Amino acid sequence: MSATTPIPPVDRRHTELRHLDLPYAFDPPESKEIWMKRAKALREQILVGLGLWPPPEKCPLNAQVFDRIEHEDYTIEKVFFESLPGFFVTGNLYRPVGAEEPCAAVLNPHGHWKDGRLEDSVDGSIPARCVTLARMGCVAFAYDMIGYNDNRHLPHRNWGSDHMQLWGISMMGLQLWNSIRSIDFLVSLPDVDKRRIACTGCSGGGTQTFLLTAVDDRIMLSAPVNMISYHMQGGCQCENGPLIRIGTNNVEIAALMAPRPMLMISATGDWTVNTPELEFPAIEAVYRLFDAEDRISHVQIDAGHNYNEDSRGAMYPWFGKWLLGIDDPEQCREQPFIREKKEDMLVFGENGLPDNAVDEAKLIEQLMARSEAQFSKRSPNEPKELRKFRQTANVAFRAMTGATVPTPDNLIVTHLGQSKGEGFTVKRLILGNPGLGDRVPAIMYTPSKSSRGATLLVHPRGSNSLIDENRSPSPLLMGLLERGQIVMTIDAFGTGESTGPSFGAPLTATGTDIIDSDIPANLNFQTTYNHTAVANRVQDIITAVTCLREQTDSSTVALIGTGEAGLWCLIACGIDPHIARAVCDTNKFDTDDDQSYLESLFIPCLRRAGDLRTAVALAAPAELLLHNTGTAFQTEWMEEVYRVADARDRLRVIRRRSPVLDICAWAADGSGGSV
Repeated sequence: MSATTPIPPVDRRHTELRHLDLPYAFDPPESKEIWMKRAKALREQILVGLGLWPPPEKCPLNAQVFDRIEHEDYTIEKVFFESLPGFFVTGNLYRPVGAEEPCAAVLNPHGHWKDGRLEDSVDGSIPARCVTLARMGCVAFAYDMIGYNDNRHLPHRNWGSDHMQLWGISMMGLQLWNSIRSIDFLVSLPDVDKRRIACTGCSGGGTQTFLLTAVDDRIMLSAPVNMISYHMQGGCQCENGPLIRIGTNNVEIAALMAPRPMLMISATGDWTVNTPELEFPAIEAVYRLFDAEDRISHVQIDAGHNYNEDSRGAMYPWFGKWLLGIDDPEQCREQPFIREKKEDMLVFGENGLPDNAVDEAKLIEQLMARSEAQFSKRSPNEPKELRKFRQTANVAFRAMTGATVPTPDNLIVTHLGQSKGEGFTVKRLILGNPGLGDRVPAIMYTPSKSSRGATLLVHPRGSNSLIDENRSPSPLLMGLLERGQIVMTIDAFGTGESTGPSFGAPLTATGTDIIDSDIPANLNFQTTYNHTAVANRVQDIITAVTCLREQTDSSTVALIGTGEAGLWCLIACGIDPHIARAVCDTNKFDTDDDQSYLESLFIPCLRRAGDLRTAVALAAPAELLLHNTGTAFQTEWMEEVYRVADARDRLRVIRRRSPVLDICAWAADGSGGSV
């Protein structure tokens, strides 16, 4: 535990808001082992943030391939299939003529071109790309982003809400799921070699490319174009899902492709201008850990933002080499082709979507219901199932909150002074974690008589709410001291002295309360880059638990959360195993009401992960007193989990608010106390 490392004068989580145009750095790890551990955590973070953890059950594709257009050396067909029941992926399938063996296949996400997958301009032509790949011997699939051409379920821009984020529903998540199901479609075709699947796209299609390769190792080759940048992460909601870039950036995410072959294509006229000097060497360093430098390459085109003929001309030989074993670039040149009429390429034409298509409201309802059904299916009925449930849930809760249990060596504690009270001493501290920029004011009360335990006490308005105007301890604080407890109180993020200058840090669900006129304009995706206030508070509680353990030489501590802070503490119990027992005021929270989460417990994907039910399952078998539940806080599932954990007597549920003496008894003595 460090007392000399400086703590910032203000909590940087208030003043340094991350956003899509903020320059980022990526320092490649020193060893393959370190990278593999980091890569696993990054993949999990992406899947959690995009509502794909645990992986959803896959519905039948019910694929339809029809209306073939025939040319001498390639064919084009219309395709639609269901990535979710009634939710369609639409596109065109380009096939080579005369292939005798199963072919390599290439996914072609299109990016934000005006005509989507049908864009055929100087700066980017998806048909030209797909025709050439087919002529080379590949099956090429060009499919719509949501809201483009035949995909009419949702508008592409300005779609989404905090409510959807609670359930892990986002445009980025839906498009990633469409891409995953597009691989499923390709490998289902008898003329496709499932061992040779590739992906390439530009701009928003470039984001889709490296995001898909990050989470699905069926992609063995890729070429993301004009999107891997330190200083622009993607300006559309389809590129900015919740949690995706907290503590990371496009460069590190793209590096998850290693050691599979990847060609990075950049341009001199957009945000990839520095790729040869900055982004490419960083990713190459990751490939070097695998002794795979020959599998990473880079080409920069002297042009603006594009996937023009020169950029495509760099991609074809790379794909020819790794997919087809072609060494002669002359065999991979783009040739003239017949431009099809748009109406001949559209899947549904002037017709509407199929009769079973879902609209926006039905889609959201379906996704929420599927999450609940998946949660119910995973509900543990015996200890082995509980262990499996906890393993999966632990990944989600750590990714959602970003909360980690600091080691003593990584905890900064600054002592601000000491004073005496009647029967106790008071120490004022500032706590922090290196690299987080956090600054957590804390007060530690030590009884004059011998102590026999330690308790962290959290109030929703901070430490000063636990003393009166004469600075005398509240009855709850005094009751703990009289029972021999060393007590620490804190000003968690956004409470007490932690409510410093703010640049609109996400204190609420929307996180858009702008206070300073100098804030960057592009703060539309705060939860993509920053944790919410509740998540920060959970981290502060866990940081304080570690500090209290070290300051008192205790292996475990008790935790008390009053009012709204009781819910923060309950989530912390699910993350920190050193919390032996806790008293959580549930504040009559309505566990089935999404609005309640939005107003006082907003963490993206919390409902998708099983909300407070999962927090209790992760906390078991810690001793928990949940009080002030009222009638809306549902505990039946929680009580069943404690039964499965053979810890039924360690969970107590009380509808009313417990008296101070009972709270003190539980914190000091646990379930053996007189509650």
